[in-house]
Amino acid sequence: MKIGDLVGFINESAPFQYQESYDNSGLITGNVNDEVKGVLCSLDCVEDVVQEAIEKNCNVILAHHPIVFGGLKSLTGANYVERTVIKAIKNDIAIIAAHTNMDNVHTGVNKKIAEKIGLEKLEILSPKNSILSKVVVFVPHDNVNDVREAMFRAGAGSIGEYDSCSYNLKGEGTFRAGEDADPHVGEIGTLHSEPETRVEVIVEKPKLGSVLTEMKNAHPYEEVAYDVYPLTKEHQEVGSGMVGFLPQPVEAMSFLKSLKTKLQTDLIRHTDIVSEKIEKVAICGGAGSFLLNDAIKAKADVFITGDYKYHQFFDADGKIIIADVGHFESEQFTAELFVELLQQNFSTFAIHLSKVNTNPISYL
Repeated sequence: MKIGDLVGFINESAPFQYQESYDNSGLITGNVNDEVKGVLCSLDCVEDVVQEAIEKNCNVILAHHPIVFGGLKSLTGANYVERTVIKAIKNDIAIIAAHTNMDNVHTGVNKKIAEKIGLEKLEILSPKNSILSKVVVFVPHDNVNDVREAMFRAGAGSIGEYDSCSYNLKGEGTFRAGEDADPHVGEIGTLHSEPETRVEVIVEKPKLGSVLTEMKNAHPYEEVAYDVYPLTKEHQEVGSGMVGFLPQPVEAMSFLKSLKTKLQTDLIRHTDIVSEKIEKVAICGGAGSFLLNDAIKAKADVFITGDYKYHQFFDADGKIIIADVGHFESEQFTAELFVELLQQNFSTFAIHLSKVNTNPISYL
């Protein structure tokens, strides 16, 4: 298996198009044509992690946080970012980052945190919009099943727990073929009418290119008449944060003490205990203060995240408990998520979980 194939698999699991504008997920170093010998999964990619990959004979590091966020103007080893990149390149190690794209999928980082806490009935806390498109294509009646199935195979027509969803309306199309045309039906220079079906399907943006390609390949017409409409409706499977329920309500301080153990954190900074019982829980791995209003709107009893600043704690305003467990602590299980994802799908190369503690913060 080549590194490019592995990057493609990650893109299918958590499309890079779902990453935030500031992010740099994807292949950072490495040759897409090199064979994968072994993969080391980690939260961060720093020099010690590259050294671990060398020792484990892994030529790919799959990390959550990109080692390069902005452009590098030089590679002189002046800082840890440059030294890490130089070390990886010198040792032919590819670095792949799956950051906010993995945060924003329903099966990603936040679901892993939810599993550790024991949450049920999970939903995206802040679904993204403008991710879906509607494709409309006009197909001769006799060919509609072939075209529709080709689009479904490419990923069109999935809505929540349903697939193969489409709307079909029978009508009549007209056209006149020019002198250089090679019409499937009708004659050159003569106005032709044909019974056609208008087929409408919903498509996620990362799959749009493949759906259009398969649609055109299956369509009998030389020139395919179709439209693509961007939709503003929310995608319930893609977005920031997650909210869910405990199996049964738990006394607030007992919940926080249990949370400290389950997330393996040395401390939890929290606001006033304004709910005696905790049942509905909102979470966001990493820095999630931007989702506080969404957590309040969802009527969560507690919002678990990291990187809260002093004045931001006041924003709880007696409406919710903010529980800051730390950035590293909230996302440390992401490497486990990567290992599980790869082990479920590949058996031709070694897959390792990094043993390097990359948390830059120590607690006294």
